[in-house]
Amino acid sequence: MSQTQARTFAYVSCADSREILALELNPANGDLALVQRVPAGGAVMPLAVSPDRRRLYAGLRSAPYRAAGYAIDAHSGHLAILGYGPLPDSMPYLATDRTGNHLLSASYAGHMVAVSRLGENGVPDAPHQVSSTGPNAHAIVPDPSNRFVFVPCLGAHTIMQYRFDETDGTLLPNDPPRVAVRHGAGPRHFVFHPDGFHAYLMNELDGTVCVFAFDQDTGTLDLVQTEVAMPPGHPERPWAADIHVSPDGRFLYTSERRSSTLAVFAIAADGRLSPRGHCATESEPRGFAIDPSGNYLLAAGQASHSLTCYAIDRADGSLRELRKYAMGKNPNWVEIVTLP
Repeated sequence: MSQTQARTFAYVSCADSREILALELNPANGDLALVQRVPAGGAVMPLAVSPDRRRLYAGLRSAPYRAAGYAIDAHSGHLAILGYGPLPDSMPYLATDRTGNHLLSASYAGHMVAVSRLGENGVPDAPHQVSSTGPNAHAIVPDPSNRFVFVPCLGAHTIMQYRFDETDGTLLPNDPPRVAVRHGAGPRHFVFHPDGFHAYLMNELDGTVCVFAFDQDTGTLDLVQTEVAMPPGHPERPWAADIHVSPDGRFLYTSERRSSTLAVFAIAADGRLSPRGHCATESEPRGFAIDPSGNYLLAAGQASHSLTCYAIDRADGSLRELRKYAMGKNPNWVEIVTLP
């Protein structure tokens, strides 16, 4: 591959072996090549990439609770530690705001969210805001405009709605401060459609996906559809995990850990979903990601300690298994970046 071509790298956090694996993705055939194993210094789980793709942030969920900042080498994809910043609790979700100046984090056990400034050196400061949420905050996601932030709370069966000041990095409750979903659904992960007018919620406890219309002026959500993501006839209680939209906005994918499957949905022009089937995958697929080209999906299995690369059919969204790769122990989060 020419050194002038863009290169694509995947980063996989492995909690129990306490490391991050860096792999290069071949855009021609989906092959993955290990380029680096990075000791993380703790039980590493959530990852987040800065908007400029120059830094990777990792949350350590073993004490002392910290966020690690890494520089991403634009040529090799290698990670170099920049430093650590404290977190107020074990945080299962990290995100940067759209400017890359603040690190947002959510705590399931602590029922809180936090905001930390990111200095020019890439190291997170101690949080300057820590706010209580409903029970079991499971994610924290800024909207495309960076003026609003959303926090699914699994135990409260709500999504909390905030206004966000990107200048000083502060959250304030929006009006209304929350939107409810069906009791017992278990709101978990949340993503926006590329059009900015729709958003999707993965519910962990009932295995459903909620479709919301998003008002860009008020920063509020309106529930318009709920679809089942579980495979037909599966008898066990759902344990759904992750959710992602393809870069072209045509398909949505979810992962479910009891059945070890990925669900595929087509997305209509109005944002609504139509089921397109299920694909067997790694055992307990907690995290997966779609590469920026939209050609490949990488799914990691917490119980299988491996990752499978799938080719995405751009016509119908279906997945074709390409190859399985051994990971560290308990791979749980995947981030993919393309670097110039």
